[in-house]
Amino acid sequence: MPSSAPAPAPAFAPADRTLPVMLQRQAARYGDKRLFVTDEGTWSYADALAVAARAAATLAAAGVRRGDRVAILCGNRIAFLEMVIGCAWLGAVHVPINTASKGPQVQYILGNCGARLLVIEDELLSALDVADLSALPLEAIWVVGAAPADEIQGRPCRAYALGTDEVAAAPVRPGDTMAILYTSGTTGPSKGVCCPQAQYFWWGTLSAQALGVVEDDVLMTTLPLFHINALNTFAQALIAGATMVLERRFSASGFWPATVKHGATVAYLLGAMVPILLSREPSAAEREHRVRIALGPGVPANLHATFMDRTGVALLEAYGSTETNFVIGRGIADQRLETMGRLRDGFTARVVDAEDNELPAGEAGELVLRADEPFAFATGYFNMDDKTVEAWRNLWFHTGDRVVRDGDGYFKFVDRIKDAIRRRGENISSYEVEQVLLSHPDVAEAAVYPVQSELAEDEVMAAIIRRPGTSFDGAELLKFCETRLPYFAVPRYLLFPADLPRTENGKVQKYKLREQGVTPDAWDREAHGYKLERRR
Repeated sequence: MPSSAPAPAPAFAPADRTLPVMLQRQAARYGDKRLFVTDEGTWSYADALAVAARAAATLAAAGVRRGDRVAILCGNRIAFLEMVIGCAWLGAVHVPINTASKGPQVQYILGNCGARLLVIEDELLSALDVADLSALPLEAIWVVGAAPADEIQGRPCRAYALGTDEVAAAPVRPGDTMAILYTSGTTGPSKGVCCPQAQYFWWGTLSAQALGVVEDDVLMTTLPLFHINALNTFAQALIAGATMVLERRFSASGFWPATVKHGATVAYLLGAMVPILLSREPSAAEREHRVRIALGPGVPANLHATFMDRTGVALLEAYGSTETNFVIGRGIADQRLETMGRLRDGFTARVVDAEDNELPAGEAGELVLRADEPFAFATGYFNMDDKTVEAWRNLWFHTGDRVVRDGDGYFKFVDRIKDAIRRRGENISSYEVEQVLLSHPDVAEAAVYPVQSELAEDEVMAAIIRRPGTSFDGAELLKFCETRLPYFAVPRYLLFPADLPRTENGKVQKYKLREQGVTPDAWDREAHGYKLERRR
């Protein structure tokens, strides 16, 4: 089992809070110790340093320069992390894309970030079928796996492979952008969050502290690398001198056997995953593992004790976002169920009204945040200055989350102010779903909103107004959506009312739709036996 206290790690001065320095410092300290394990191979700390230098050299040979964006549409493959550390080493910017994204989303992200190179897994090439690359600055496509042709839509295409040459690390700074992570839009398209090098350092440092990660730990994640959670797991392992194990995907039947196989001591779960695991028949593997703690934001409070009694694993609730960091949640000992926890050292939080006036304890308002350390938060939204100013107005980051702070400093989540939906760990833009629905020739109006799920988080519901003289059912509309939306964003419930609730000036009142929830006349794809084609 891990030692009781973290091993003394070399201090990282403010100027050293970059991934290249982290790789160099820890390679010198840990050498041949395992850092990263997948079914495709294993890296020692020394190996990771060499891989970063080779990946950077491969990118540089292809013309990628400091500040250029490299888009990654790939599952949990070793190539994904090669590109992450290679871009950071070179000073380029990696741009992960959700593997469930379809043509319109992929086209939008590639255009918004201005990626010069796309690294895509062969199994996901169909995402380009309905994307128009003609007006994009994309210059080349590298395919992880078998390249289908020498070009795709006029862009040179080749199989992904690292060269043998190495280059020295670029002199990147803590405030330089390391990644652009697209988080779901609320009243508009998805926004690219500009994450600096130092933000990644603080994600790893603060998460490792809260989880008590030490040198002997094995951190196992099944979560996708295109989200900050799994990328953060690598930073935790690197900073703490631990080992990260990356599984291809979450499997309810295979989760506990995988923890046993790898000797995992720390795991990473999302709210909906715990009910899924508990819904299975108990097995010996649930108690044969060495996992002592799991990060589990969004797990229903009433399941914490059940999960602990059955598996022996404590669940840590916490709060953070792509734009911020591990802001709330100090550790298991400080945890109070049904709350997100207390504010971490190094941050300031307020609960404010619509005019940014601070509210007293016990009164609900929007959570706004600041960081004490430079570049511990994102620096803004790429190519969206107006949205950056709006979110960081009055020099506070506005989370869009309505919370209550009690007299002891614990924050409780109430609901989302922003018009967003969260399902199975994925943020869904109601705007983007509505745009796809409205592109159907027979849909006149569409309002998309969350309703309660039987597991946790939300289900997607849409109220549809048909064009006069048309008639189509739910199955027809979902078939249309499936080729244009990620599987998790395809609505489960459809309502076909005569009209939508509106304000006096005609604006749709979505809160009334949310309040009425799933009505008896709603079309439920599960009740009708409609099966989505789920692609990772």
